[in-house]
Amino acid sequence: MKLQRGLSLNTLMVGGAVLALASLLVMKVLPPWMEYGNLVKAVKGTAADSGLKDASVKQVREAFGRRADMDDVKSVSPQDIEITKEGGELVISFAYTKKIPLFGNTSLVFDFEGSSAKQ
Repeated sequence: MKLQRGLSLNTLMVGGAVLALASLLVMKVLPPWMEYGNLVKAVKGTAADSGLKDASVKQVREAFGRRADMDDVKSVSPQDIEITKEGGELVISFAYTKKIPLFGNTSLVFDFEGSSAKQ
């Protein structure tokens, strides 16, 4: 007597449901993480701009706003960033929370923060 090989219908259905849920999760979580990466790039680019070494806070905010617009950053506005000088270097930092609704009353909450300070 030969043993049958392969997937049963139940295994196929459960596997498909797990794959669908994992795909849904990735599709909802990936855009905020990509925006966070763009935000870090905009902050570091603005802080590294040699033309802003002796600029006012308003000028730094305007420069960040232009970079954020180019990188399609919507979660943090120029008024939300904190601008300081440490050791003669411009340091821009930010922190924000992103809530991602999944289904029903279930959501994911991410606390993002970053800085242009060299680690």
